[in-house]
Amino acid sequence: MKINGIDGMTVGELGTELHRGGKFIVFQYCISIVILTYKIPSNIYFIKAGESVVSKSLGFSLISLLLGWWGLPWGPIYTIGALFTNLQGGKDVTAQVVAALGSRKA
Repeated sequence: MKINGIDGMTVGELGTELHRGGKFIVFQYCISIVILTYKIPSNIYFIKAGESVVSKSLGFSLISLLLGWWGLPWGPIYTIGALFTNLQGGKDVTAQVVAALGSRKA
């Protein structure tokens, strides 16, 4: 999975941002095709301390609103779940990403 938002950052800068409150976030979106509904995680986004999560989650929420609710019965359910997750700031996967990055060094 790709990590957006860390391009050009050194390991030291990344560590500093994490210490200041930066986090790795995954958003959700939902796409339905009549009876098939897909609940899909986004790539991982690095959100720096003080940076707004809303601007990152807005596109995924709009995709869900436009394309997610069509499928029955799971379309509306997954769409509401994706919107709820995104409005709550996404799913924080910082611990998993830091652990994975640490294991790649070894």
